[in-house]
Order: sequence, then structure tokens, then C-alpha cells
Amino acid sequence: MGVSVIRGIVMTTAALVAMTSLAAAQGGVTTAKPGQGGSVVQGSAGTSGSKAPEGLERCDKPMGAVAVVEPQQEVVNALLRYKLQSPVGLIRMMIQQSNCFIVVERGAGMNNAMQERQLAQAGQTRAGSNMGGGQIVTADFILTPSVVFSEGNAGGVGGGLASRLGGGVGAVAGGLKFKEAQTSMLLADARSTVQVAAAEGSTKKADMKLGAGLFGGGFAGGGGGYGNTNEGKIIASAFMDNYNQLVLAVRNDPSLQRNVGSLKEEAAKGGTTKAGAVFNDGDVLSPKIGNVPMYADASDKSKVMATFARGDEMIVTGEVKGDYVHVTNAAGNTGWVKVVLVNKR
Repeated sequence: MGVSVIRGIVMTTAALVAMTSLAAAQGGVTTAKPGQGGSVVQGSAGTSGSKAPEGLERCDKPMGAVAVVEPQQEVVNALLRYKLQSPVGLIRMMIQQSNCFIVVERGAGMNNAMQERQLAQAGQTRAGSNMGGGQIVTADFILTPSVVFSEGNAGGVGGGLASRLGGGVGAVAGGLKFKEAQTSMLLADARSTVQVAAAEGSTKKADMKLGAGLFGGGFAGGGGGYGNTNEGKIIASAFMDNYNQLVLAVRNDPSLQRNVGSLKEEAAKGGTTKAGAVFNDGDVLSPKIGNVPMYADASDKSKVMATFARGDEMIVTGEVKGDYVHVTNAAGNTGWVKVVLVNKR
């Protein structure tokens, strides 16, 4: 091959790259940045702040705690055909980056957390480990993601995207292995189970938002293959679109917003909240020993209102305050007893 031919190939490649960049800039598509690739959902998140992707909705404070449900098995099986894992890790990172909700563990990690509690109850953990009841943050919302694939000839998806970016980038973009992937997110109130918001997205809505990052070679995006395949990047972008819609729905309705602290505050409570028995109104308690006093206030220095013999019963009729729980006895007297001196029946 002559020098002039080689030089012509190099010049053609350079022209293609220049044309791609120009088309992206003119079409309003996000410009690629040095050192950045992978999925649109990438970066980091923690109690000291987060590095969120462009286009993700952000909040000054969380609007509640959310648990993300694992997709149904048929959805997971469909994703595996495209070398993609469950999107739950990706979605959790996206939620934490947005600071719009606090993410609570309700997946596989929950089994490990309950195992630690069982070890503590069996006396197998170190003294002072402070592991027990009354410490788990309640999920205010349940988020259920889903993906539905329309399979078959996917050339139209890759070709449509290439034409928007300007003629010659079809070879760079390539085709997708699915014709279309519709994603959805459903948000339900955990207490009432009422569905309060829903959002749907698809490749058709998402592909222009991907920008030049669609062609990146990075491995970011919460793992699971969402940062190193075009299919994964398309789905990640559609999920981000879904999530942004849910955030706007909750933000625009103050009645849906719950009173929670910042991530840093809630995380700190995990190490300082004292473990103990969990009581609900109407629970029946009985003394562990005889002569258990019932005080007028949550203090052993207050007036003794009654004394319980072993075998007596009392009903929980109020909150737990420090080391005491509010109860009512058979005579209708109310007061406070020490939690450590009573058992649930």
C-alpha cells in the first residue's frame, strides 16, 4: 500500500471524527469529555456528597426513604440475553446521587442484616455492639422498575440515531440487539400501598439524551454491563428519564413528601440509635419479675402509680421514651414501666 493511500485513510478517519463532533454540537447532543465514557448514570455518592451525571434531577433534601424492588425473574432473564445484570444497583446509585430520596436496603443485603440481628439475639456478637430492634429505617416508598423488550431487527434504532448525528457515524454507533426497550418505574406508598406515581420511557425517548457518551468505552454506570454496551447505556438513560419524572411528581405534591433527615444524619443515627424492644399500641406485656413499679413519668424518680405482680398484664398505650414504655393496667391506671423489666406476651 502506497504512502499516499495510507495518508488518505488517515485523513478520512480524521474527517469522520471531525464530522461526528460537529454534528453532535449542532444537534444539541452532549459533547464527549476527555476521560469520560460509560453509561449516562455514573459517578459516585456518599454521605459527604455525590458526583452526579448531567441531566439527573437533584434535590436540596430527601423527600422520603425508598426501597427498590428487584425486577421479576422474566425481566432479569431478558436482560441476561444482552449481558446485563439486574438494574437495581444502577437505580440505587442514581437515587442516592440525586439526594431526592434515602435508599434503604431491602435486597440481598437485608438477609445479611437480619443475620447479624439473629447473632446478636443468640449472644454471639461482642458486648456493646448495639445491634437489635428499633433501628431499621422505614421505607416510605417502594420503587418497582421494569423493562419490556421488542426484539427482532434492530437496524432502525441504530440507523435512526446515526442519521440524527449526521450521516457517516452509523458505523461508529452500530445497531442495537433489540428493536426497542421500554422501561417503567412505579412508585407506591409503603404504608397504604397506593401507587402514587408512574413513569414510562423507551429507547426512542432516550437515545438523543445519551449524546456522545453512547459511544464511550468506559465501564462506569453501577456495574452490571450498563456502562460497556450500547444496549446497557440506552436502558440506563431511559431509567434516568423515568426517575426524573418520579422526582418531579413527588416534588410537585407536598402531601407525598416525608420527614426524613439528610443522608449524613440518617447514617449517623445508625450508630447511635439504641437497640431495644419494639412495642406497638395494643401489645400485651407482663413483668419479668414481681413488684415492677409503674411511674407517673418516664423516670424512676417520679411518683409510683401502681405495682405489677408477676403474672399481671398491661397494655401498651403510648410511645417509648428512653428506657420506658407507656402502659395501662387492668384498673385503667396509666404510667410508665421500664422496658427491661417487661416481656411481650
